[in-house]
Amino acid sequence: MSSTPPASFREQYQALVSSGAIEADPAQARAVRAFADLEAKLAGYKPAKKHGFLGRLFGAEKDQPAPRGLYVYGEVGRGKTMLMDLFFDSSPVALKRRAHFHEFMAEAHERIYAFRQNIKRGEIPDGDVIALTAASIFDEAWLLCFDEFHVTDIADAMILSRLFAKLFELGTVVVATSNVAPDNLYKGGLNRALFLPFIGLLKGRMEILRLDARTDYRLEKLAGMKVWLTPADREATAAIDRAWARITGGAPGHARDISIKGRILHVPKSDHHVARFSFADLCEKPLGASDYLKLAHDYHTIMIDHIPVMHSADRNAAKRFITLIDTLYDNAVKLMASAEADPVSLYRATEGHEANEFKRTSSRLIEMSSESYLALPHGRSDSTATGSSTGLVET
Repeated sequence: MSSTPPASFREQYQALVSSGAIEADPAQARAVRAFADLEAKLAGYKPAKKHGFLGRLFGAEKDQPAPRGLYVYGEVGRGKTMLMDLFFDSSPVALKRRAHFHEFMAEAHERIYAFRQNIKRGEIPDGDVIALTAASIFDEAWLLCFDEFHVTDIADAMILSRLFAKLFELGTVVVATSNVAPDNLYKGGLNRALFLPFIGLLKGRMEILRLDARTDYRLEKLAGMKVWLTPADREATAAIDRAWARITGGAPGHARDISIKGRILHVPKSDHHVARFSFADLCEKPLGASDYLKLAHDYHTIMIDHIPVMHSADRNAAKRFITLIDTLYDNAVKLMASAEADPVSLYRATEGHEANEFKRTSSRLIEMSSESYLALPHGRSDSTATGSSTGLVET
C-alpha cells in the first residue's frame, strides 16, 4: 500500500499563508527560498551505506559531497523556528532529528562518557571517543535540525569543533536557528581562541542567513486577545485552545522532558516556543526558581489552565506561583491563563509573608495583560526594565 509523501516545504508554507495562520512576510522570502533549495538538494543526496559506526572509522568508502546546511539567525520572534519546523516536517529524509541544541550537547557528553567507560572495560577497542560519538549520532540521523543554537558552556565549546568536523566528514547535514550570528557565538567565553575554528567550520559547511522579518509575528497573534480569563471554565479552556492554534499556526504540540541538574522537568505540551501547563503542573510539584528560569528562557509564551483561588493552607503553592510570575515577568514571557478570580482576588489570606508578596504578584499579573507588556521583546534582562527588582510596578 503506497503512502502519500509529505507536502513540500514551500507547499506547507503557502498553505499556512492561504489559511491565514501566518501572514506573508517579504522579509522571510529569502529564508523560504533557502529552505526550499536545501530540500531540493537533499532529494538527490543519500550518504553511502556503511556497516555500523565502527566501520565508518576504519577505511569506509567516500560518500558524495553533502549539501551545505543552513544557519538562520535573527531577533526573537521573526519566524526562524516556524520555518525550520516546516522544513523538518516536510522533509522525506527518514534518518532525521530535531532537537534543542543544549539538550543535544548534554546527550553528546553522555555518549562520550559511555564510550570512555566501554573502552576502560575492554568492551570496544581503544579509539577516539569524539569520533565514536559522532558516528553513533550519524547512524541514528544524518539530517540534524537544531533550535536555539548557542554556546555558553566551556565543556561544549571545547568539543564542538572536533565533534562537528567528524559529523560533517561522515556526511551529516545540519540546519540551525539562533539569535546570534556565528561570529558572536561563545563571545567573551573562557579560552574562546580555541573555539574559533568551530566558527570557521560552520561558515564552510552551512549557508549563513540573517532573517530580518518586519516584526515579531507573535505580537500580531497576541494583539487584541484577552490573556487573563475568568472563570476557569470550559469557555476559558476553549479560548486558550484557540489562542494556542493561532500563535503556533495550528501545531499539535508535544510533550517534552527537560533535564535540570539531574532532575526531569516535564512539559505536557509545547511547540514553537509556546508551552501549556495546568496550575498543578507548575505550582503543586516541588519546582523552584531554576525550573522556572529554564522555562522562561525556552518559551516566549506560557499558558496555564485552572489557577485556583489560594488561601493560607495553600502557602507552598502560593510561594511557587509568586516565584513563577516574578521569573516570567523579569524575562518578558507572555502569559495566558484561566483563573477562578482576577489577580487582586487570587490570594485570600491576609496574614503572613505570602500575603504581602502576592500584592506584587497581582500588580505584575495586571501589567502582563497590558498591550505595552505584550509588545516587549522576550528575554529582557537589563537593570532598567520594569521587571527588575527595583521596577516601577513594585508595591
